[in-house]
Amino acid sequence: MTAATSGNAPQVEKGRGRAANRARVRALTYIGLTVAACVAVLPLVFMIFSSLKTDDRIFADLGTIKAFLPAGHLSLDNYSGVFERVPAARFLLNSVVVTAAIVGLGLVVNSMIGFAIARMRWRGRSIILSFVLATLMVPFETIAVPLVFWVAKLPSMQWVVDGFLIKQGMLNTYQVQILPFIANALAIFLFAQHFGDIPREIDEAARVDGASWWTIYRRIVVPLSGPTFATVAIITMLPAWNSYLWPLMVVQEESMRPVSVGMQYFFQLNPVWGQIMAYGTLITLPVLIIFVVFQRSFVQSLAGTAVKG
Repeated sequence: MTAATSGNAPQVEKGRGRAANRARVRALTYIGLTVAACVAVLPLVFMIFSSLKTDDRIFADLGTIKAFLPAGHLSLDNYSGVFERVPAARFLLNSVVVTAAIVGLGLVVNSMIGFAIARMRWRGRSIILSFVLATLMVPFETIAVPLVFWVAKLPSMQWVVDGFLIKQGMLNTYQVQILPFIANALAIFLFAQHFGDIPREIDEAARVDGASWWTIYRRIVVPLSGPTFATVAIITMLPAWNSYLWPLMVVQEESMRPVSVGMQYFFQLNPVWGQIMAYGTLITLPVLIIFVVFQRSFVQSLAGTAVKG
């Protein structure tokens, strides 16, 4: 009994050592995540609380913990000043229209392309997917100027209003802000990866019952892909909502500009930093709310794609 006990002692000590190491690793992980969360959240907290303060109060609180706290006199004057200084409501409406169109049309187009690549058998689909992924390595800035040139050359739209023939090109329209961004290489890849995980026996059974590919896509594959659709909606919504360079190049009319371009209005003449923080809060909170609502589906979809990859 004594010999057996003494023989198990090193194993017990080794097990305790491994448990202690796991505890230390877990503690360091939590500390690292806490620091990363603070780095990500504190600028947002500073922006939100600064939007409720005057410029004098903002600069007085800099360098102290009060900059991240609702300290001092707080009011909504900066928010009312935003709508008085710029047509913020129009900018928000434009961004909502453009973003909703890009997300909605993108979900349909990109999911159908991903379905065709992942589920349908045709020659060259792997090559097509490789070309699609290769476009991810090309920065948009390198093709922005040629794209503007070709957009300006597109035929104008014509219609009759009160007996007058009206012509309008693609510039200064919603269309020029939407059409170039409907197809998305990353979205196509995510859809193709997820659709490829769905058992193909489902397709074969549906085909035997006389279902078309459109029926399989609409009634079988799409209902099984909710997290992936939520993920793609988020990753297409963020760049669409934050788009700055492209609208700045193709939209000159104030009534068609999105929220990101509207930010430059606040840096003309005398910048009012409280209003700048208020405007930044207005265009940031919708994105945060949507991400919080869909974060579970977002994480599930990316985790599934990572495991497969």
